Amino acid sequence: MKDRIEELKKELILDATKMSTPEEVEQFRIKYLSKKGAIPALMADFRNVPAEQKREIGQLINDLKAEANEAINTMREKIASGPDTSLVGIDLTRTATPLPLGTRHPLSLVRSEILRIFGSMGFTIAEGPEIEDDWHVFSSLNFAPDHPARDMQDTFFIRRGQDDVLLRTHTSSVQTRVMESHQPPIRIVCPGRVYRNEAISARAHCFFHQVEGLYIDRNVSFADLKQVLLYFAREMFGPETRIRLRPSYFPFTEPSAEMDISCMICGGKGCTLCKGTGWVEILGCGMVDPNVLRACGIDPEVYSGYAFGMGIERIANLKYRVRDLRLFSENDMRFLHEFDAAH
Repeated sequence: MKDRIEELKKELILDATKMSTPEEVEQFRIKYLSKKGAIPALMADFRNVPAEQKREIGQLINDLKAEANEAINTMREKIASGPDTSLVGIDLTRTATPLPLGTRHPLSLVRSEILRIFGSMGFTIAEGPEIEDDWHVFSSLNFAPDHPARDMQDTFFIRRGQDDVLLRTHTSSVQTRVMESHQPPIRIVCPGRVYRNEAISARAHCFFHQVEGLYIDRNVSFADLKQVLLYFAREMFGPETRIRLRPSYFPFTEPSAEMDISCMICGGKGCTLCKGTGWVEILGCGMVDPNVLRACGIDPEVYSGYAFGMGIERIANLKYRVRDLRLFSENDMRFLHEFDAAH
């Protein structure tokens, strides 16, 4: 009998937690307290309890009946008083203690701004693998077999031999992949991380981030390249920014140039940032070499194009005056909090 009462008590407690409407309260009352309910049934069997146990069993049955009545009365009062509005407006999913929110990394901010500017000119984003083969990183881009970039002192090779595998040294490998698989017109920007075998210092790192651009179509000229880069410079650094293009050399472009912008600190008068020249270098560019077009299956007699590339860290240094490249990858919270406060 005691086991039966204990089992019924567990069932009663469980059912009590499920009540929320007047109908459910009535069903609960009928199940446990009506003439044919579970508790009256216990009372009917009470006569069969041995005399020495009647007092104990009777008390247990009375306690169970009182518990059932209390559950019914409590729920009726709660329903009568209306819904509980004490928690209205409180986010119950909120953590018990405030959690500090992070912020976007300065390199992510600069990357997004660069992509936004070129996106407004119709460039789309293309991405590719960081672990590449020799063809896409060097051979297709007109690098001579004895070019210094192919040396292990300049490039991280994963496997040397018949099929060289390496960490890409520039995102130009993405451009060759796109040229191999798409016919012009092609207008893309290629953001990503690149790797070079350099000693880590305040001005250099073994990995950094680039955004390179490529436009190939009929009758593309150097004047088109200059206008695109002028628009980019003024959007990124301000409407008064001036640019100049200096002749340079890159294996995959001909003619090639390096682009400087007027120093945003001194306005071209000369300061420590521009080393007194009034100009600051930000990127390299040029017209795509016909050999590169030919290697990727594009007829250089029909199509021409230009390419450019810049380091995101370089642009971030100019915008935010960060003098040590290592700060971008060390995740020093003091540096990130300072940036957060300033921006």
